[in-house]
Amino acid sequence: MTLKLYNTRTRRKDVFEPIDSKAVRMYVCGPTVYDFAHIGNARPVIVFDVLFRLLRHLYGPDHVTYVRNITDVDDKINARAAEEGIPIRELTERTAAQFHADVAALGALPPTIEPRATEHIPEMIALIQQLIEREHAYAAEGHVLFNVPSDPAYGELARRSTDEMRAGARVEVAPYKRDPMDFVLWKPSTGSEPGWESPWGYGRPGWHLECSAMSAKHLGDVFDIHGGGIDLLFPHHANEVAQSTCAHGTKIMANVWMHNGHLQVEGQKMSKSLGNFVTIHELLTNWHGFGWPGDALRFNMLRTHYRQPLDWTYEGLDEAHKTLWDWYGALENVASSPEVPEVVLSALSDDLNTPEMIAEFHKLYRDKRFSELRSALSLVGLSASRAHIGRTAKAAGQAGGMSEVKGVGSAVEIDLVKAEALKDARLAARKAKNWAEADRIRDELVAMGIVLMDAKNPITGEIETTWKIAR
Repeated sequence: MTLKLYNTRTRRKDVFEPIDSKAVRMYVCGPTVYDFAHIGNARPVIVFDVLFRLLRHLYGPDHVTYVRNITDVDDKINARAAEEGIPIRELTERTAAQFHADVAALGALPPTIEPRATEHIPEMIALIQQLIEREHAYAAEGHVLFNVPSDPAYGELARRSTDEMRAGARVEVAPYKRDPMDFVLWKPSTGSEPGWESPWGYGRPGWHLECSAMSAKHLGDVFDIHGGGIDLLFPHHANEVAQSTCAHGTKIMANVWMHNGHLQVEGQKMSKSLGNFVTIHELLTNWHGFGWPGDALRFNMLRTHYRQPLDWTYEGLDEAHKTLWDWYGALENVASSPEVPEVVLSALSDDLNTPEMIAEFHKLYRDKRFSELRSALSLVGLSASRAHIGRTAKAAGQAGGMSEVKGVGSAVEIDLVKAEALKDARLAARKAKNWAEADRIRDELVAMGIVLMDAKNPITGEIETTWKIAR
């Protein structure tokens, strides 16, 4: 089976040819552990878990190394720990544990290696020293910065000119920079900020540097696949490439670069201000009064090709769950086929074409080829067991201004007239900028089993709110 992957570096689908078929190596940018991971963070976890599983199937489990890092030193972490009044280590340990529990529930395998930034400070210092020796970095006022003009290939991965990058980048204006585009490799730490001794003083690494150091240590100077969300393409991945190639004297950092598309919720960019910011944990445990099974969340993600924007909707999630409920029921007491169907492998080998793969799943179900369906589902991390998905709440018919929403062992009546009045009261509170009252009303509606949807009217530009019964 020939595996083809879309390569951001070449802007085409390339036949995947590992540097060493006995040691296939992949790196994916992991979480910054300061808060619950949101549903957008789940997309690269699921996408690259599917790729990891496929590579293991094609090359053998012992011949694939998957590295996904944990960023546990970052300004966001410092700020959150200070806000909560707790030690940084306590925050990062707690949040990392939350992340592990959430992604395990989504069916993701643990990576082969999960390096932490704080455990790789010596490698980061050594990388900076290499860059300074090669005149690609310089020290200034306790900082060390990468000298962007020293790298003629800078930005090639993102296909942006220097002028475009300079115009679009959020660059820190600092007098010690030789060029506005120069980015930090090392910065000084003071007070309660975490820090380590270095040749440039007590300080901590820049975010971009961390991935370059960790990937090199565990996968080598040049490896097979580097993955992450499209939002990381610039500047994070562009900076990784610059650091790594300039320090090691190589032309590339990874042969294949893969990026998953953006995720929206109900057609809108996910934002706390719009009230549509959703964490994995909320969906799994208590979203509007009940939790969704991890298999349904995973399957819903896979219905859209990984490179395409994904519109995460609750109707789609409910449809995904219903489909799995039917399939899993048919698979009870059915053993897996010893082989994954060729048509499923062919779809996955065509740049992880999961929509085509799911179309083949439907055909297997329709043709009652249940043993093959079970093996195919297992390949992509779906349990094929009703015990893992349960029943979610479903909306019943409406009568007399009331609706009954039935869940497992429970029934809740929703007063539709009251819900409409509360929606209008929340909108009035928002217009009056009474955010506390608006949040209180929203919470009351959530407790009633109501999903609110805020959207900007494209004509008037005003925020309008609709609602629906949670399913």
